[in-house]
Parts: sequence; C-alpha cells; structure tokens
Amino acid sequence: MTERTRPQRADARRNYDALLRAAREVFAVKGTEASLEEIARTAGVGIGTLYRNFPARQDLFEAVYVGEVEQLCRLADEVAARPPWEALQTWLRAFVGYAATKRAIKEALNMESAMFMNCRADMYAAGQPLFDRAQAAGVVRADASFDDVLRMVSGITGGSYVDDAQRERVLTMALAGARA
Repeated sequence: MTERTRPQRADARRNYDALLRAAREVFAVKGTEASLEEIARTAGVGIGTLYRNFPARQDLFEAVYVGEVEQLCRLADEVAARPPWEALQTWLRAFVGYAATKRAIKEALNMESAMFMNCRADMYAAGQPLFDRAQAAGVVRADASFDDVLRMVSGITGGSYVDDAQRERVLTMALAGARA
C-alpha cells in the first residue's frame, strides 16, 4: 500500500494524526470542498503545519483514504481470533466508517491509480479471510460472496436515514440476512 511516512518526532506525529482525524471529520460533513483552514483549525494546528505534512490537497485526500484502509487491515488482524461471525461482523461495522469516508472524498480519488488499486487489494486481503472463515463455519450464507456483502454494506452507508439509530437498525437487519 502507498503510505506517507509519518513524522518521527512525537509532537509532529501527534499533529499529523490530528490532521488526519480532523480531515476525516470535516470531509464527512462538507465533502472535498472543505476548507483546509477549517481542517487545520479543527486539528488545533496552524495552516503551515497542514501544508508541511500535506503539500497538496490531493496528498491529504490520499492520506485520509490510505489511513482508513490501514485501520481496516489492522482490525482484521485484531479480530481474527474471535468467533467467526463476531469477527466478520466487527470488521463489517468498521467497513461502514471506511465506506462513509470514501464516499465523502470519492470525487477526489483517482480510482485507476496504483494507490487506490493497492488499497483495494489490501482491504480485500484483510477481510476475505474473515468472510471465508465465517462461511466455512456455516454462519454466513453459502450463496454469498465477500464482494456481495461489501456491496450490501456500502449501499446501506450511502442511504439517507432519520438518525444514526435507524442506520444501525438497517445495517443489523442486512447483516442478519447474510447469516446462514
């Protein structure tokens, strides 16, 4: 996966991580047209710190996206020892956050780029074993594929809901439909 090198000094790492968190939040609300000044302000740093870490707007979009995929990959490792359905469901619920971030910055991502293709491959490589294990254990429908389930969850995240509780109910119902 293409990854920007995180700063080595502790304060620089904190600023970098704060900028990524702030960018995720601000992009989720305002999309790709969000002000970089607002992102820096939300992160509690100056605009110069943002530009030092992300010289171009595109660098920030890509770092946010790569960060989401890295989190999904780490989570797959963390939950792998749990019971099959619990592991898969935990990962899929985290996938919801990834899908929301991707949707917010999709227009800024080059879906044909090596970075995007590598991230997609890494994400599938992380989640597929969880799905395969759950399917082998008989807790996921035999006629479902990993791609089917990801598309279902992605579709749910793109819908409009009255509130977060409604989105959670719809996701819970959909995941129940994926069970064997």
